[in-house]
Amino acid sequence: MFTNQRNDSIRSLGEVRLIAQIREWLGDVVPPCPEGMGDDCAVVEPLPGKQILTTDSLSYGQHFDDKVSPQDAGAKLVKRNLSDIAAMGGKPGHALLTLLCGSDLRIDWLRAFIRGIRSTCEIYKVALVGGDVSTLPDGQFVSSMSLTGYLEHPPLLRSGGCEGDALYVTGSLGGSLRQKHFRFDPRLAEGRWLAVSGHCSALMDLTDGLAKDLRELIPKGCAAYLDLDDVPVSEDAHRIAAETGLPAMAHAFCDGEDHELLFAVQSTCDLKTFERAWAAAFPQTSLSRIGRIGQSDGNAPYLNAATGEALPWIQGFEHVQ
Repeated sequence: MFTNQRNDSIRSLGEVRLIAQIREWLGDVVPPCPEGMGDDCAVVEPLPGKQILTTDSLSYGQHFDDKVSPQDAGAKLVKRNLSDIAAMGGKPGHALLTLLCGSDLRIDWLRAFIRGIRSTCEIYKVALVGGDVSTLPDGQFVSSMSLTGYLEHPPLLRSGGCEGDALYVTGSLGGSLRQKHFRFDPRLAEGRWLAVSGHCSALMDLTDGLAKDLRELIPKGCAAYLDLDDVPVSEDAHRIAAETGLPAMAHAFCDGEDHELLFAVQSTCDLKTFERAWAAAFPQTSLSRIGRIGQSDGNAPYLNAATGEALPWIQGFEHVQ
């Protein structure tokens, strides 16, 4: 993605031409000024309902490397933000893009990266209304996106779960380093369905691993009692386990970047009826009931529901080390 040849890098364009080129690459996902690029601020119509805001970043060497195509890297940046919107049961709105990179970044790489952003914005109907470009030392790349969204219902938070609620996850977990960390579908429709179902008490997306994220759903004085046979371990988790020597379950708990939904369903809900309704609404999105919220014994956040023993997998991905 970086080059020593001046004519192949964004250094040959300069700031004004670079911004104009990015605008051209983005095409119709950028509305005309003043709603889109071209002034100090974008002027947009207020979104309906309650507005929600999120931001996420993507850095070379941390969130992707040369094994990931620039198109997939650009798509991942947008989808990371969309997954946060899904975790609130919301719909996406307007986006701002920030690009920080070395001047040795190849023009063709950046073109493909922007086109990955464009195609994903087109799919999910996100309007990109502005942003910023600045430089870093050669060899470095960071991009971030801020995304607005809106709710047509009261917000679904992480903190609504209660003792007795059932715990669920979508999809499968672990092994994301193989490819799922950049090839995933944000669960936007599923999040909205949960929000209007009236049965979901707490909701979030899984980004740092079940071992870390599940703590956010467990109320004070409670623990998660998990049915390990029902935790959906991905095929890639099993493949990586064969290489690392760790149990595949450890990867399902600790790898992170699954970008699935983790949620609690109220104890008053008929779970079989709920699961049948889900299967009818989302036949392509698997759903697993992995346990329940129960009283804590004071010793561990996660317990094996069958034996009552503390589970060893309690550490997910840490951003600050």
